[in-house]
Amino acid sequence: MKVLCGIGGSDDSLRALDRTVDRAAVADDDLTVAVVENEDSSVAPEDVMQRARDAIDDAGIDADVRRVEGDPGSRLIEIAEREAFEEIVLGGGHTSPMGKITIGPIAEFVLLNAKTSVTLVR
Repeated sequence: MKVLCGIGGSDDSLRALDRTVDRAAVADDDLTVAVVENEDSSVAPEDVMQRARDAIDDAGIDADVRRVEGDPGSRLIEIAEREAFEEIVLGGGHTSPMGKITIGPIAEFVLLNAKTSVTLVR
């Protein structure tokens, strides 16, 4: 399966990265990791890219890691459609004190606008 994993440095996105890399190693997925700017993250994009490369190396797989500039949600959808990805994987989703799931603006935009399947890792 051709998978696009969008990460921005939040703990949720790094969990999504680890889960997606683990699956790619087992399922032989064609994985691309797209590092986007996330205003809610204090981690620099260069550090996020290195974290992705380290996870890929540790898993012993071959995957592309690229920096994506511009509006994160729009760019992830654009890449997924242009390059025929079968799935977009994102981190996100927290349970509020009232028991409702809340998601960030990037994940919400992708979930609402993507024409491809989207997996949200919590």
